[in-house]
Amino acid sequence: MKVDPKKLELHLARACMSEVDLRNGTSPQTLLRIRRGMEVKPKTVGKIALALGVDVIDIIENTAATVDNGKQGISEAK
Repeated sequence: MKVDPKKLELHLARACMSEVDLRNGTSPQTLLRIRRGMEVKPKTVGKIALALGVDVIDIIENTAATVDNGKQGISEAK
């Protein structure tokens, strides 16, 4: 799963947080991977989203699949 570094930066600013604040549950190596646009574990993305008070979909890169509003499944974007 890829976190969009720009979206992460935006949500950090909205939460008045820095990457240092995320290091409580996320390693510096993982944060570096995110800044470089590399894949990270879904569990890690969930922890970051929880710390920021946002949904996972708000911080991941746009993909061909989108979450179906309020439904469990994932459907392809049109």
